[in-house]
Amino acid sequence: MQLSTSTSLITGGASGLGEATARLFVSQGSKVVILDLNEAAGQALESQFPDQIKFIKTDVTSESEVQLALDAALLTFGSIQIVVNCAGIAPARKIVGKADGIYGPHAFELFEKTIRINLMGTFNVMRLAAFAMEKNEPNAEGERGVIINTASVAAYDGQMGQVAYAASKGGIVSMTLPVARDLAKSGIRVMAIAPGLFETPLLMGLPEEARASLGQQIPFPSRLGKPSEYALLAKSIVENPMLNGEVIRLDGAIRMAPK
Repeated sequence: MQLSTSTSLITGGASGLGEATARLFVSQGSKVVILDLNEAAGQALESQFPDQIKFIKTDVTSESEVQLALDAALLTFGSIQIVVNCAGIAPARKIVGKADGIYGPHAFELFEKTIRINLMGTFNVMRLAAFAMEKNEPNAEGERGVIINTASVAAYDGQMGQVAYAASKGGIVSMTLPVARDLAKSGIRVMAIAPGLFETPLLMGLPEEARASLGQQIPFPSRLGKPSEYALLAKSIVENPMLNGEVIRLDGAIRMAPK
C-alpha cells in the first residue's frame, strides 16, 4: 500500500503518536482524516494542511459519530485505505488503594470507561472502516486496506496501577490475529503496535528529571521513544504487504518492572 495514493484515517490524530503519524503520512502524500475530541488542536492541524488534512470532532465510542465521520471522509476524499487507531486514555489506579484520599476498591466506572474508549473504541472504528474498505478496488497485491491499532507493552507487563489500561491494551493484542483472519478474504491487513515509554502528552507532563529516569530504564536507546518513531513503524507496516496479524513491540527492549 502506497501512502502517496491513499487516504488515511487516524484516531487521536490531534496530538502525540497520532499527530506524528498524521504529519509523516502527509509528508508522503497521503490525504489524512483526523478523528479526535480535541477541537482546537485538530483544527490547527487542518489549517496547516488545508488540502491534505480534514479534522472531524468524533467520539470513537459512538457508532453514529464514527459513521458520520467516515461518511464525511468518503465524501471529501472518495475512499479510505488506511486506519491508524491512536485514541485512548491511561488512568492510574490500583485495584484496591487510595483515590482522592479515600481508600477503597478501583472505581468500576473508571475501568468501564477505559475499556470503552481504548478497546471498544478501537473495535468500533475497525468494524465500520473495514466495511467501507471492502468496497475499495484492490491494488496489485490484492490489498484493499491496512488497519493499525495501538496496544502497549502494558498488555504484557502492566505495572501497578495499570489494571484497567493493561486490560484494554491486552484486548487490542488479542483482537489482532482474529480480525486479520476475518478480513483476509477482503485483502485488508490488520496489525498492532505496542509502544513502550514514549514522549506522549501523558509522560511529557512529568518533571524532566522523572522523564530522564524513565528513559534510563530502557536498555537501548536509553531514552523515551519519539512519536516520530511510532510514525515510522506505521509507515513501514503500510508499505510492507507481508506484515499481517502481528503485534510489534516498539520499546527499546524494555520489560516493565512492577512499579
